[in-house]
Amino acid sequence: MAGAHELELYASAAVVIGAGQPLLIALSGARNEERSPVQVLSAIWRRRPWPWATAVVLAVVLVMIGLQYTVPGLSGHLMRQPDALRDGRWWRVFTALFIQSSGLVQIVVNVPALAVAGPVAERVLGPRRWLLVFFGSGVAANVVSEAGWSRTGGGCSVAICGLVGALAALCLVRAASPKRQRANATAILAAGVFLCAIANNHGVGLLAGCVLGLVVAWPRKGYDRVSEPVPQR
Repeated sequence: MAGAHELELYASAAVVIGAGQPLLIALSGARNEERSPVQVLSAIWRRRPWPWATAVVLAVVLVMIGLQYTVPGLSGHLMRQPDALRDGRWWRVFTALFIQSSGLVQIVVNVPALAVAGPVAERVLGPRRWLLVFFGSGVAANVVSEAGWSRTGGGCSVAICGLVGALAALCLVRAASPKRQRANATAILAAGVFLCAIANNHGVGLLAGCVLGLVVAWPRKGYDRVSEPVPQR
């Protein structure tokens, strides 16, 4: 049964990554000739205004990764733990976003994902709304996790899912979005629903990001950035 659950989780993750990658590239502003991962990443970080909110959060994540491997017991004091909310340790639903509790594999996945998805989402949402979506969706996922879905652990992937969910929702509600983008966005939201159905906290991050993205960015100025003409791969 555990094997089947893991298979469902990996399949959903593949859908999110497979559908999210072209959506992020389409919104990144990369030119047609900038198709390699390095070129796309460079194009994302060259755009103005510079994504300072992403840079600050990414820097904190990297510092915390260093500290969790050099300061004994730090991870245990900051990540999710059973009954933490009931015992008044509410800060853990926030600090757990900066503890990569699954080790090297989680670090290798989360850091590049934040470096790519973060600046694209900040371009669309703006820095203040980006922070609201990132921390709002991340905290929501950790609160649900504390309720029983995943009571021990940490990581910023749930908040990154929130950013991707916000972009997907905004693409869906905009009539001018290309059909391919709308299809990718639909697949991302469907994966979020499925992940919630199997009690995976990344689904909460995705769906919370969808709601927060619509609330804070539509139909305000940041939402209009989705309509900027960008080259298709």
